[in-house]
Amino acid sequence: MREMTHRAAFGKAIDVALRRADKDWEPEVGRLMDLMQDYMGGVKLDVDYDRAKEMICDKEGTLNRYIRRLLTEVDPHVLRTTALNLGFETFFHGTKTIRRMREVHHCNVPWLILMDPTSACNLHCTGCWAAEYGNRLNLTFEEMDGLICQGKELGIYFYMFTGGEPLVRHRDIIRLCEKHDDCAFLAYTNGTLVDEAFCGEMRRVGNLYLAISLEGTPEVNDLRRGEGVYGKVMHAMELLKENGLIFGTSICYTSKNIETVTSEEFVDLMVEKGCRYALYFHYMPVGNEAALELLPTVEQRIYMKQRVREIRNMTTGKGLFTMDFQNDGEFVGGCIAGGRNYFHINANGDAEPCVFIHYSGANIRTHTLLEILKQPLFMAYRDNQPFNENHLRPCPMLENPEILERMVRETGAKSTDLQSPESAEHLCGKCHEYAKSWGEAADRIWQQEPHRKSSYENYKSGKKGN
Repeated sequence: MREMTHRAAFGKAIDVALRRADKDWEPEVGRLMDLMQDYMGGVKLDVDYDRAKEMICDKEGTLNRYIRRLLTEVDPHVLRTTALNLGFETFFHGTKTIRRMREVHHCNVPWLILMDPTSACNLHCTGCWAAEYGNRLNLTFEEMDGLICQGKELGIYFYMFTGGEPLVRHRDIIRLCEKHDDCAFLAYTNGTLVDEAFCGEMRRVGNLYLAISLEGTPEVNDLRRGEGVYGKVMHAMELLKENGLIFGTSICYTSKNIETVTSEEFVDLMVEKGCRYALYFHYMPVGNEAALELLPTVEQRIYMKQRVREIRNMTTGKGLFTMDFQNDGEFVGGCIAGGRNYFHINANGDAEPCVFIHYSGANIRTHTLLEILKQPLFMAYRDNQPFNENHLRPCPMLENPEILERMVRETGAKSTDLQSPESAEHLCGKCHEYAKSWGEAADRIWQQEPHRKSSYENYKSGKKGN
């Protein structure tokens, strides 16, 4: 009952802010912050409420401009649903519930689950991990629905889709959004299947967002994804913006495109097209045919760490929220995989600790969600996290390959690649040289530069920092 009362209060405050979108809306957003602070009282969160409200009220600052654009450019129903589902249910109510469930069940309980509705795709991009699975695997609607129902009992209200190309299954994705209208959903997509009809469906349900793959200039992007794809992506973004929808980009950075995808021109383009976020992913040498020359150099990775933070600065930046899942470890306490904050289910139903770590000992067709979270490989993740006290070296594969190799060996986890299985020894063997060179630089940076200490780190009880 208390949760429903708080959700209703959030809804009323959001409605007032939306009515004042073209006027003096800052006080109303400030009241939302007050409601959040009251609801989350006693819960450890790294949020400076007073500083946040100060930035919101600074009409010359980036955060003020960012919120102003949301209020004036995004469809009101989409914005209201996002504030309730992604804000209240996922961030607030979900966080409180998940933390309690971790104590009850003595295992990792994630904040979100990533799943592949299908391995099928209409493109054949170079270096895509999905190509390792084949293209005829699918999760049924009932399997995905059942997983979400189990997840909500644990406090999980955020679900992401990848593939393959998840929009091949757009009808089932929309059905899930309809049925679970208290959840937030995000699909990683190549963007080529976005049309006016699909935008109408997204606007109707209000709780589905997209992260569109983009690799830089038309020439660089189409070299990897196929001729004409860049133009289709630009058209998809125009449709999404015209329909007042929330979307951003998903960017794999490599040694070949790292400067392009962080350039002023590229950032300006994303903001102009209506992107609200840019999710940067470090190239991972997954698969027997991985191209090691695409791994960024030490110098490039140092540049990337600083550049992403410059772009997302909500005081002086351009108004694009960015994340770098390899260099932002200090903000999430290191590796988030293995169910600590997320895990991955492939199109065959195999539960993998990470979208890049293709080993498993459980499947959603034979195990419940709780059984999956307690499978030996996931418990090994929990026992070993953080994999490095230096959160610039978070990953058990890329930066600490000896740990992943040991965990797979000790737990008996099997490769989930049905076409070309790769042993953990082979995968990790490709990372040792990179781990050594980056480790030396990362340790120097970690010692010399100030870094953030989280108040809640979600490690196994009794471990340092918990």
